[in-house]
Amino acid sequence: MRFIVMSVLALALPAASAWAQSDRAIADRLPLFSKNNCQQIRDPGNQLFCGDATLAAAAEKLSIAIETRLARLPDRLPAIEENAIWARQRNLSCGIVGQTAIRPDEFDQVKACLLKVTEERAAIVRDPDFDCLAANTAAGAIICADPSLALAETELNGQVLGLIGKLDPTAARFAFAEYGRWTRERDRRCNLVGKENLPLHELESAEGCLAEHLKRKTDEIRAAKGDPKKVFGRQVAARIPDTDAVDFCAARIHAANSCGNFLRINRVYALDSQVSDQEAQVTGEIEMAVLAPFTLCSKVASTCTGTCWDATTGRPQQGGGNKERSAGAFNVTRRLRIQRTFAFVKAADGWRCREDELAPVSSGTAGGGS
Repeated sequence: MRFIVMSVLALALPAASAWAQSDRAIADRLPLFSKNNCQQIRDPGNQLFCGDATLAAAAEKLSIAIETRLARLPDRLPAIEENAIWARQRNLSCGIVGQTAIRPDEFDQVKACLLKVTEERAAIVRDPDFDCLAANTAAGAIICADPSLALAETELNGQVLGLIGKLDPTAARFAFAEYGRWTRERDRRCNLVGKENLPLHELESAEGCLAEHLKRKTDEIRAAKGDPKKVFGRQVAARIPDTDAVDFCAARIHAANSCGNFLRINRVYALDSQVSDQEAQVTGEIEMAVLAPFTLCSKVASTCTGTCWDATTGRPQQGGGNKERSAGAFNVTRRLRIQRTFAFVKAADGWRCREDELAPVSSGTAGGGS
């Protein structure tokens, strides 16, 4: 047995030694590598940005452009996700695959590529029109293609930001969650859910619906005369126990637990319902996108997705399960889907959700991303 182990090590050591030598060769060509402790970064592309002054300056300019863009968007979460996808594509476009070390003979080529795409990205992000062009939803594509709709959305976004800016942090968190729910409800009303890949001419029939939504929300805000409490936080019940009701319930749970820092609710579906005169149970499916890494079995996982997760199967792991299999983390852009039955009770103003957490879920899947 000892002979077998030593033989395996003998085969592995040359490769490991070659990797270490390559890693050191790259470090020697990065003036700031030691000063900035870049050895702690395992992503080869980010190592270059850490250790090279020119790349670091370009990254700083991009960071400023991104923050400026985020500041003009009421719903920052899709933009955060889009930035994460771009970063991954940036590495691939410059020949960086995973955590494979950059070959010394390719260093100059990779550095030049990273500098070029980063400077180009900063210039693009600084353009206000990029907010529209980067839209990855069917509604976003329609609005982007119609100048009057794009102008109306820009006006609405500005008014929403102005109102939310008057709220304390907790109220603002709920207001942002409500804004996200508005957009999902809009897409359902305008029959645009799941139509991201359709040609634009097949979506033209939704233009009137989108225009009506933008006008109605803008009129509501104008009628509030600068008082955010007249716009946000007023609704505490749903009209009927359906998809909108499940969305309303899930959005409030996410806001209460600060889940927006880690996850974005993309879509909500009502799969089944049982309704009596005073009570209702609606089984819903909620699709979420990961915006920031979090451990598969953690407070974020349990409060924001309703369950721990199994890293191997991508399935819910109730009660924590095998710690080794749930000790990993979800990376940005992963898609999670959970199913859960929500209880509602009828009140004078509509159907009120009786749930204050997402756990326990009945089923779930984790996929997409990397």
